Amino acid sequence: LKDNTFKDANKAKPIIWGGGFGSADWFHNYVQNLTFDLGSSNPGGIGIQFYSNNTGAIRDVLIKSGDVSGLIGLDLGFADMNGPLLAKNIAVRGFETGIRTAASVNSQTLENLPVSGSTKVGLVNYGQHLSVRKFRYEGPATAVKTEGFLALLDSEFTGTGKAKDQPAIDLGKAPFLAKNVTSTSYAKSLSTGEQKLSEYLSGKPTNPFDVPVQTIGLPIEEPPVFGWDDPKTWAVAEAYGADPTGNKDSSEAIQKAIDSGKKTLFLPGFYQISKPISVRGKVERVIGSGGWVDYLSKTKPNFIIADGDAKQVVIEHFANINGGIEVNTERTVVLRSLGPKSIKFKKAKKVFLEDITTDDLNLIPKMNLWARQLNIENEGTHLTNDGADLWVLGYKTERGGTLLHTKNKGRSEIFGNYSYTTTAGKLAPMFVTEDAEAFAFFGEVCYTGDPFAVWCKDKQSVSEKILKMGSGGLAPYISKPPVK
Repeated sequence: LKDNTFKDANKAKPIIWGGGFGSADWFHNYVQNLTFDLGSSNPGGIGIQFYSNNTGAIRDVLIKSGDVSGLIGLDLGFADMNGPLLAKNIAVRGFETGIRTAASVNSQTLENLPVSGSTKVGLVNYGQHLSVRKFRYEGPATAVKTEGFLALLDSEFTGTGKAKDQPAIDLGKAPFLAKNVTSTSYAKSLSTGEQKLSEYLSGKPTNPFDVPVQTIGLPIEEPPVFGWDDPKTWAVAEAYGADPTGNKDSSEAIQKAIDSGKKTLFLPGFYQISKPISVRGKVERVIGSGGWVDYLSKTKPNFIIADGDAKQVVIEHFANINGGIEVNTERTVVLRSLGPKSIKFKKAKKVFLEDITTDDLNLIPKMNLWARQLNIENEGTHLTNDGADLWVLGYKTERGGTLLHTKNKGRSEIFGNYSYTTTAGKLAPMFVTEDAEAFAFFGEVCYTGDPFAVWCKDKQSVSEKILKMGSGGLAPYISKPPVK
């Protein structure tokens, strides 16, 4: 941005406006691999206002101000109903406010955010449901100010100058979770006086068996990194006879492209599918450009991730895969920025989900799944963990039915966000746990007058307990086998 362009601090303007206002159907928006430079003498400037719903992400972005002026670096709170979305790997330098978010729906997931030099606050949350991990702030201001639902993990704050007279975290009345959070050179860690935030929970928990109020502590793994081979070497589906307009069946052509021996399959369009496609051989990346596969859901599944030469496989950037995805391999699998109708597991070991909308998810025994920004909106059981280890940063749901069913010695750990209960709150308990462990820091928003009537149904050993709405807190929910 040119210097002296956005001069009026009372008339905020962004370098880029990302949509929004009036509806929650701005689907599958992405901003990636860019630098936003506000220049100097732009006190009314905002780096970017980003907006997306269901799937969408701002990733690998640098937002900076040349002279520390400017109102906000990353603005996620300029319009209602922003999210669910993912903000990951974003550095903000300067500005009065590093990151702003607001409103009560539709949840936002933030990870790996180094913010420095913000003069008023590093991250401010005016009411949103947030899941935040690896937020790092260095500067003279309060690092975090929150008036909304917030799960904060693995974060560190370093105060400079006036920070010595302020709290690192200015905490409002909304539910708050902190885990592995450190601060130095601040007057105190929390405005309420607490100093140690190795694990801190506010509010009364839903705790059917009166077990210790603490998280499970599942190991957290980062998604594997995939290198980029030269696009000239990609198997572009059209070159093998696929129809990118979606008018003709492309099943055989896409399979031929996969079996060509190339590492990357590129599907830059819309594709009709009549039989499942096996992701095998040397292919390690299947990438689209935001289009759909199998619009009429004629085939189930559309993709089967099978055994192959590559040790890890990623499918990414399709707005809809309407016949779903099946995982039938112990190779590491990454599904990123997708809208598959369903994700099924026949055989699986390590699976990473990032920025995913689906209708149902059922984990099988002994697999491990890490999810960041997961959105499930069906009516009925949303997410079943049958003997697996499940870790989620940012889980948003809609409609009634059990949101998490953990059984068969499975372990589930969910750090935010919330249920947008739009139908059938009386259909089933929000959480069901059977001879298993579950921890969920979770909230609910309901405008229909039909919220969840039963929060949890828990069976551990020979005891079974049911807690109805109002018979315990909601954030967090904790269920473990009682200590004998």
